[in-house]
Amino acid sequence: MLPLAGQVRNYAWGSPTAIPNILGTDPTGEPQAEYWLGAHPIAPSTIGGQPLNALMKEHPEWVGKRCRQVFGDRFPVLMKILAADKPLSLQAHPDETQAREGFAREEAAGLDRDAPQRTYKDDWPKPELIISLTEFDALCGFREPAATVELFRRLGVYGELDSVLKPLTQRRGSAALAQVFLDILSLDDDAMVARTVQAARAHVAAPYELGDFARTAVELDAHFPHQPSILAALLLNRVHLEPGEGMYLPPRTLHSYLHGVGVEVMASSDNVLRGGLTKKHIDVDELIHVVEFVPSVAAPVEREAVDGFWRYVTPTPQFTAWRGELNHKVVTVPATKTCRIALATDGEAELRSDAGVLDLDVGEAALIPYGERVTATGSATLFVSAPGV
Repeated sequence: MLPLAGQVRNYAWGSPTAIPNILGTDPTGEPQAEYWLGAHPIAPSTIGGQPLNALMKEHPEWVGKRCRQVFGDRFPVLMKILAADKPLSLQAHPDETQAREGFAREEAAGLDRDAPQRTYKDDWPKPELIISLTEFDALCGFREPAATVELFRRLGVYGELDSVLKPLTQRRGSAALAQVFLDILSLDDDAMVARTVQAARAHVAAPYELGDFARTAVELDAHFPHQPSILAALLLNRVHLEPGEGMYLPPRTLHSYLHGVGVEVMASSDNVLRGGLTKKHIDVDELIHVVEFVPSVAAPVEREAVDGFWRYVTPTPQFTAWRGELNHKVVTVPATKTCRIALATDGEAELRSDAGVLDLDVGEAALIPYGERVTATGSATLFVSAPGV
């Protein structure tokens, strides 16, 4: 077991206090959006001041044979604390083939990896899992088109939006959603968005889906006044997570986190294709290529009890994740056959193995090498992530 220090990432949508409160550090006044724990070269964690990506090449025995057979020298898991005070951009992440091809194309074009028009920072897919620490609201995947049309009708604005939304009633399948989304991105009509938001204000207290729909419009307008991409966001399902619930986002899924604090576990990638609610570069052609324009039902991910932990059931080989409420019981930390990252998000945890004892205070993390059997006790909520192979 080795103490692991992460890196804070400052983005405009972040909270100035949530991550410092968890880490026990003083706020800087800047919006701290993410705290990275992993070996991604953009912001690798450190052990004793040494970057984890370099240490793992020096100590392949930490990772384990199976993980190295599948992923080579790259540790596939990135764990984050994420704190959203404001909505993130509408975004999607590529699958494996899209990431590999897109990265090669931009490398061949000579685009600097920090260039604002750069889309692919690496050649990896980016499935993700968000597990809420607080109440958490997000947009995820496209709603059934007929349900979306009905919600705009109930706001009383469908007639004004008919020219944009008509394909949802006239065409079937992914083509209709793709056309409407593309048409919205090319809109130059602030008044149309303003009228939609104004109509939504009368329905924010409505129960069930209509209230969620109206609140989404009003909340987004507060941060992105009259942006046409608000209408694109209203094509998506709104999801509410209670603390401890998780949501899985496969590659190619359009989504946005609206507000809340959570632990995010993902493939170790930084590939983001933005699709609205942002001033940053939007590669419309690539976005239309990557996003899967298929209606879906967004719901909390299934969990299963495993030896004092809850495992979040996800299909990706890059990662798996557990959450445990220790309650002063002694439990075995799962996944001895892979390298793991453990993070205490509240309380204290004592980790014990044949190699010794490591105490984690709130916000502290550890790297647990392959094959090391570890037990944990204390008062902490302990998150554990590992490769999914």
